Amino acid sequence: MTEADVIRAFTSPPAVTGDRRQAHADIQTACLQLALMLHNELPAGAEKQSAMFRLEEVMFWATAGIARQPQGVTP
Repeated sequence: MTEADVIRAFTSPPAVTGDRRQAHADIQTACLQLALMLHNELPAGAEKQSAMFRLEEVMFWATAGIARQPQGVTP
């Protein structure tokens, strides 16, 4: 995995519009910052790969939690 792969995985555009766009961006930014730190600090191997996968999963579920809220409900 390259740094470009890390950036691409953690910067996909938000899937919704309106007031939830900022919440999506905030989650992606925080996850990207952590992903880059892990990428730079951890040696290559199964543990790094697992950590990166799980962080991507965290980002997915966090943004899904926002996207799945009924309209008019804020996080």
